[in-house]
Amino acid sequence: MADGSMSRVTIFEVADLAGVSVGTVSKALNGRGQLRAETVERVRAAARDLGFEPSELAKSLLRGRTFTVGLLTSDSFGRFSIPLTSGIEDALGAGQISVFLCDARGDRVREQHYVRSLLSRRVDGIIVTGRRTDPRAPINDERLPVPVVYAYCQSSSPDDLSLLPDDYQGGQLAARHLLARGRRRLAHVTGPVRFAAVREREQGLRSVLDTAGVELPASRILAGEWTEAWGREAAGALLSQNPDVDAIFCGSDIIARGVADELREAGIRVPEDVALVGFDNWEIMAAATRPPLTSIDMNIEGLGKTAAHRLLAMIRGDALSGVERMPCRLVVRDSSGVSTLRDLSTEHDPSASL
Repeated sequence: MADGSMSRVTIFEVADLAGVSVGTVSKALNGRGQLRAETVERVRAAARDLGFEPSELAKSLLRGRTFTVGLLTSDSFGRFSIPLTSGIEDALGAGQISVFLCDARGDRVREQHYVRSLLSRRVDGIIVTGRRTDPRAPINDERLPVPVVYAYCQSSSPDDLSLLPDDYQGGQLAARHLLARGRRRLAHVTGPVRFAAVREREQGLRSVLDTAGVELPASRILAGEWTEAWGREAAGALLSQNPDVDAIFCGSDIIARGVADELREAGIRVPEDVALVGFDNWEIMAAATRPPLTSIDMNIEGLGKTAAHRLLAMIRGDALSGVERMPCRLVVRDSSGVSTLRDLSTEHDPSASL
């Protein structure tokens, strides 16, 4: 087994050769538990004969880990939980750490049931996610025996670690992009103001416009629901009161698609007359919008990967807490006047030349 061309011996092969369970291998090699002397020697002999050198997986098993993680979500729609799960599984490694997915459906009783179920399975940690970034109560009133990471949702406890997209920075990206395209009469059509993300995106938008000396009056900010119907309604109301608008930043791609439909029906060209930017970069929605939609991407899959890495660090003993905001990026399509698809994390700040 010393030949470097051969695959690494696993803890499972040691268990098979010794005729015992992986748990027994763990106890024998760590000197734990009450094993018979001949069992301990048989395990150690098998390890020597195979040239067993513990991998990270084996080391974790030897430390008593189950190599399982719980993913507790309230996003039954799947818009955010699916890419988040993909990122988590990519980071944890296919076939090395199993993920138990539990859908609490926003029900606190169901959530507590799943917490107890995951703990009974002796998961090494739990990742909690949802459909909105507003603070929520921790999943347990008392500290759990395993680390917990909140991803695309925020625990109200400062002792917990929460990972969120940087909605404020996302609003700034949209504003800089539209200003760089020469637009100065901007409007904002967004979702319900009770959402923290809605407020933060508007604040980011305003921060750039204020620096550039570009006004955004209240009549050009319309908040409603996360629907295409609201996008169409808002665009109609906006055009009747502000016919000179030359750019619209939408709080979601769904809203932006409704806005695009209403503009087209009104005979207004996108992007020639009005540039349009959405938020989410929901590719199936952005690509189907006419014309294809420039959008802010929250990089949910990357958020999932980071959440998994943070959880692994906490499992190893790192103490992590607080709120960590992950940067968004701008994906440029035809709706803002650029025909070539590009991914941008920043744009030139036009306020510097104003």
